[in-house]
Amino acid sequence: MSDRAAGLTSFRRYTWWAVPGTTGAVLVLLVGSWIVDADLPAWARALAVAALATETTASVVLLGGRLAQGPGDDERPELPSAGWLSAAATATVVLAVLPLAWRNYGLWAVAPAVTVAIGATYLRAGTRRWLIGGATVLAVVPGGAVSLAQGDGELAYAALFPAGLVAFTVWMVLGPLWAWDVAGRLDRARRLEAELAVKDERLRFAADLHDIQGHHLQVIALKSELAARLAEVDPARAAAEMREVRRLSADALRDTRAVVHGYRRTTLDDEIAGAVRVLAAADIDARMVLDPTAARTDLADSARHLLGLVMRESITNVLRHSHARHAEVDYRVTGSLARLRVSNDGADAHPAGAAGTGLTGLGERLRAAGGELTWARDGDRFVLVASLPTASTTSSASTTPSALPESGATR
Repeated sequence: MSDRAAGLTSFRRYTWWAVPGTTGAVLVLLVGSWIVDADLPAWARALAVAALATETTASVVLLGGRLAQGPGDDERPELPSAGWLSAAATATVVLAVLPLAWRNYGLWAVAPAVTVAIGATYLRAGTRRWLIGGATVLAVVPGGAVSLAQGDGELAYAALFPAGLVAFTVWMVLGPLWAWDVAGRLDRARRLEAELAVKDERLRFAADLHDIQGHHLQVIALKSELAARLAEVDPARAAAEMREVRRLSADALRDTRAVVHGYRRTTLDDEIAGAVRVLAAADIDARMVLDPTAARTDLADSARHLLGLVMRESITNVLRHSHARHAEVDYRVTGSLARLRVSNDGADAHPAGAAGTGLTGLGERLRAAGGELTWARDGDRFVLVASLPTASTTSSASTTPSALPESGATR
């Protein structure tokens, strides 16, 4: 058992003794001592003993049932057994009438106060306030009426003490139960936080696995198709392509294992270099426009990792969601932003990633890092732009980007 679970169990045990246990003990001590010491006839004493036993048992059962429902399960707990409520109400009437008949103004309100407190634990906050307020006001009437009728001069005590006793008893019962409910809600919030952390990690793992497997499998499928077409006309090149497929399969297996162990970090530089080879293998003319100052920019590893994922996803989408003949990758640093732009022609009718988990998930991750990811389709041209803040502001005013055209593979 964890320390937190053990602590909650100890707190529940304390709350049980502080509420049902103490309530039953107070009833027995106060009312029992009066039954023993009072000059009561035999019938009244027997009736009081039976009522006290019933009231004590019902109080412990009802309050224990309220605790057994669990802390903070609902704003309104499940209603208790009607049988126990009826038994408690009947015993309360007896234990109120008998002391009042013997003009014990300090005792007659004990059982009613306990019953009111128990009822309040099963009500919503608004209804609970009405019950407590009404019971406190009504507690003034019985003792005051008896004192007036008897003319014993104890009107103030007979009227006000029972009202204060009701309010005090309700406070003593509801206070520990309120703390119990708060502790339960906090414990449930901690469990929910832990569950959300696990789910977030699963989503992160799923996103990384999608990025890796989707990219590798798309390239493997492309090269396998190319090898099948070349098998008869150019067996040597077909064999070379299949060797490349085998290498890509081994890379995919290695990367998947690395993701499982949490070690793999995709970088933008590696993905740009890989994009040149992949696009060339797909007979797509690729133009790389790279800002020379970008390599010297102080860009955090996490930012390079995110931009690398964007680069990988964009190239995967070029292969999967277009019939591109030309593609362009532009990476530069402007002011305090690192900006990656990938565009291609031959885009499908529906923008890539609009309904999937690839670009949408990456967009959420970039926004969380203070950046932005946008994509749009204009005719048959698809443009994706990702931007992330750099660790320090880098000027790119006077440097001319270098254009490094890469020709696609010859057919």
